[in-house]
Amino acid sequence: MSKVILQGYIIVPEMDLKTVTRELVIHTKLTRAEEGCLTFEVTVEAENPNKFNVYEEFINQNAFDKHQLRVKNSNWGVATARVERHYQISAGT
Repeated sequence: MSKVILQGYIIVPEMDLKTVTRELVIHTKLTRAEEGCLTFEVTVEAENPNKFNVYEEFINQNAFDKHQLRVKNSNWGVATARVERHYQISAGT
């Protein structure tokens, strides 16, 4: 099976910025500890503090799907309910 790569960015509404920034610390720690997570990086763009660049790699589709399920049922999922997501998901080798 191929690894799964998610890359892109989110735009966080000003009203949610403080909460999302706080929850990102916990979300990052939990995601990096997930079985099958190879890489997880989220960085705030210097010119636009509401834009968070995202890059994730998981060992396979199953690991990625488990991650997505955990996220939907997490504080991160609640905190980011109003963000605009601009992602591309692809298979890697």
